[in-house]
Amino acid sequence: MRKKIALKPITALLFLLTFVSYGKEQHGHDEPKGDLRTEIKEYIQHHLLDSYDFGLFSYTTHEGVENHVGFPLPVILWDDGLKVFSSSKFHHGETVAEVDGNHYILYHNKIYKTDESGTINNDAENHPTNAKPLDFSITKNVVLIAMVFAILFFMFSRMAKSYKTNNGMPKGMGRFLEPIVLYVRDEIAIPNIGEKKYKKYMSYLLTVFFFVWIVNLFGLTPIGMNVTNNIAVTLCLALITYFITTFSGNKNYWKHIFWMPGVPVPMKIILAPIELLGTIIKPFALMIRLYANITAGHVVIMSIIGMMFIFNNWLGSSLSFLLAFVLGILELLVAALQAYIFTVLSALYFGMAVEEHDHH
Repeated sequence: MRKKIALKPITALLFLLTFVSYGKEQHGHDEPKGDLRTEIKEYIQHHLLDSYDFGLFSYTTHEGVENHVGFPLPVILWDDGLKVFSSSKFHHGETVAEVDGNHYILYHNKIYKTDESGTINNDAENHPTNAKPLDFSITKNVVLIAMVFAILFFMFSRMAKSYKTNNGMPKGMGRFLEPIVLYVRDEIAIPNIGEKKYKKYMSYLLTVFFFVWIVNLFGLTPIGMNVTNNIAVTLCLALITYFITTFSGNKNYWKHIFWMPGVPVPMKIILAPIELLGTIIKPFALMIRLYANITAGHVVIMSIIGMMFIFNNWLGSSLSFLLAFVLGILELLVAALQAYIFTVLSALYFGMAVEEHDHH
């Protein structure tokens, strides 16, 4: 328990030091504050984006050369055939990649077709009009998802093995996981779904709880892999919950949506489309809640850290550092809380879908 408590401020401190290192390398004391604010804003936006390479950190030499520490990832495009090449060809968006006579450029974190000189054509609203190939690339977020899958597989396989070899008594990894599994079962699944039908949903509830929790924790590390602030990821999680709810719905569930018992017929006609719309709004709320909370947390912390460089004095910078440090520790709680909320709401929707109603 002491080790677990000690790791919390250490993680937050590492997170802060990442930005501090960036600031020391990138910003001089004589730069105008307007330019500094712009750079901080761009850094925060870059921190929130996915990337085509697995960058750990970057630094600038005394000669002004920026070096990136990390490794490239495979770029997979469909453009009149399959195009596979390394993201190192983009050199972090600075060069044009030539593949089989076609030229591609990384512009605002998206890949466009271009010519040899890397021309980008914009419309009246300054949006690129260049053709975009179908993109199936292995990005940094995809790598993290695969890593979390491997972690979950390792954790639960070790837990299952400990039960087999110790006559049902948890050992090692099982001692850590068993209380959490029992909590999800006894405090989330059974109260919301019911003791008769909760078992077939436990695998999904446990998976989504641990997945969201672990990826949120990874998002607080200095390497900055933020999966749940990608709305495509939260959309997929919400859609899985929606489809499970929809296909699990019994006749009573659909009857209460399309033809509510005990309600006058004119009201049934009015309420039916509203209730049907509600089945779509519920997963939409799941998607937005997780995405918005995680994104807002990162933006607030990084903004407060950026204020250290704007104040540039011992009082303002010290207060900004202290506030960011406290919020960094609070984000550890938010990481688990968002996993809990997503799991509870999913279980609640499943329970509504399979609930049996007695009408008298």
